[in-house]
Amino acid sequence: MTGPILDISRLISRVRYSTPSGVDRVEMAYARGLSRIYGEALAFAAVHPSGIYGRLPRAAALAYLDELERRWSHEGQAERRMLSPSVARWMARLAPVRSGIGSGGVYVQVSPHHLTRERQVRHILAREKARFVCMVHDLVPIEYPEYARPGGAALHERRMETVARLADTVIVNSAATGDSFARWAEGCGMAPPPIHVALLGTEPVAEAAPAPSPDGRPYFLCLGTIEPRKNHLLLLHLWRRMAESLPAEAVPRLVVVGRRGWENEQIVDLLDRCPALSPHVAEVNTCPDRELAGLIRGARALVMPSFAEGYGMPVAEALSVGTPVIASDLPAHREVGGPVPDFLDPLDGPGWQAAILDHAARGPLHAAQVARVPQRPALDWDTHMAIAAKVIDGAMPGSADLNV
Repeated sequence: MTGPILDISRLISRVRYSTPSGVDRVEMAYARGLSRIYGEALAFAAVHPSGIYGRLPRAAALAYLDELERRWSHEGQAERRMLSPSVARWMARLAPVRSGIGSGGVYVQVSPHHLTRERQVRHILAREKARFVCMVHDLVPIEYPEYARPGGAALHERRMETVARLADTVIVNSAATGDSFARWAEGCGMAPPPIHVALLGTEPVAEAAPAPSPDGRPYFLCLGTIEPRKNHLLLLHLWRRMAESLPAEAVPRLVVVGRRGWENEQIVDLLDRCPALSPHVAEVNTCPDRELAGLIRGARALVMPSFAEGYGMPVAEALSVGTPVIASDLPAHREVGGPVPDFLDPLDGPGWQAAILDHAARGPLHAAQVARVPQRPALDWDTHMAIAAKVIDGAMPGSADLNV
């Protein structure tokens, strides 16, 4: 049986890191999910950091996935960052091989890794004699270039051009992303390939005791890379206003979890140099899965005032354990959260402050949302992978229809 070929280049490129990004988690979910569905018929492949493409020895690939998951959870790991000798050993074990190349099937890629190199992707597909199923996570750098790194819009356009020209079919994480991709491709004079929506699954939030606040005050959790698109400025200005206008004991706490990103000087200045915020705002740049689980479970609510999102994984994770959500009113957030969260315009400062204070006091908004939590959409990886497998099977050579 010819099975799919899963590209795990992104995970291999993250060999030194102990904290996964959202894309890392998606690629891992595909590695595990497709392994369950296709068994040994699933092949692993990658563009190695050396630049060489090839298939990966199955035993080495599976052992590496196990190692990554152990480090992500930080269980039994005294050292949380892989040291150079260990990196070298893994890179040697994961050296690509030519065995199996050219057997046909479907080449599956769910990360943007090397999609800027259309010529290389075209060469890989030709060598594999394979059809191409690719995932698109968002078009935010193209639609909102002001929130991307300098040059980020041009790089993402190159990725999307590769997908539009070479993919036989595309999986998107939300209908909002699918609409954006189709609109962009058509605007560039390209007919988009068939698009299939599969909302991302939610990994079970680890069992952990809810993290207590140091002084008993309720706290709100903001989870995501610290960058302008996430709209941390709104929250920090609100917290400064509350610190200046309310008694200290009436100001809830804010916990900001995420790595510092780019173009974020104003946000960092407030975090580092605003004395009014320091008693009320905590920044956590790296957070083990179990510690994060405690923060999610203990938060009075998750706050996510983003200006743009292709999905909204923190929304799904919070709701999965019954933690309320206050989120910006975006199509992707509504897809993920359904009727449960309190949705607000990301520029409505007074509205956000009123909602935060209501949830802090367990007021009517809070009570109403808690009652709505059972209505949240059921988002699990089994459902997502069933859709993905149907798409992959439909793309197999000899299949009659890519529009499954």
